[in-house]
Amino acid sequence: MPYAWPRMNDPARGAPAPLLTVSGLAKRYGDTFVFSDVSLAMARGELVALLGESGVGKSTLLNCVAGLDTADAGQVRLAGRDVLALTEPEAARLRREDLGFVFQAFHVLPHLSVADNVGLPLQLLGRPRGDRVARILAAVGLDGLGERAPRQLSGGQLQRVAIARALVHEPALVLADEPTGNLDPRSAGLVMDVLVDVARRTGVGVLMVTHSPPAAARCDRVLELTAQGVRLPVAA
Repeated sequence: MPYAWPRMNDPARGAPAPLLTVSGLAKRYGDTFVFSDVSLAMARGELVALLGESGVGKSTLLNCVAGLDTADAGQVRLAGRDVLALTEPEAARLRREDLGFVFQAFHVLPHLSVADNVGLPLQLLGRPRGDRVARILAAVGLDGLGERAPRQLSGGQLQRVAIARALVHEPALVLADEPTGNLDPRSAGLVMDVLVDVARRTGVGVLMVTHSPPAAARCDRVLELTAQGVRLPVAA
């Protein structure tokens, strides 16, 4: 049985509220601003690529969205909640329930099987695994590989394990930090196929930091983060 992606958008309810709204966000270290006046909004099911020079704070912005880092000004609202106003226990619960994370370095635990890696978010939430792990592994093209050790998989397969882990608990938003950065072009294309398919089928939002033009081209919008905010990138 194929994985039944959850349907998050209900047309009968009319136009949905934005999934993510960032307003006037600023972050500094000491007296130096990393970025300031960052504002953007994302809808459910939208893929947004975030470009920017090294050191401009792209990963820091993702951390602020996730409540892992504080901001010096501005607001982040995710699914109607003011992320920066949450207590640490509340922010941790938000991350467990409503966020999925995909990183360039995979962060797959080497001592666990593929299936156990994917099932970790369900374990943390106290939810039964049932056949959910096997079904989502099949959905990302890893059917039958659940009992393998991570060392037995290629880089592209490991990244798809990370995507399955990010999605298994049905989050509202996936934050992806250079998810194709360590992959060859073919594997990178397969990873983007999965992310695009998930967003289209489920309404999960994907905010992706990338330096890859092919990956950015697969997204609905491309924004560039600068020290003074976000803008549309200038065409070469």
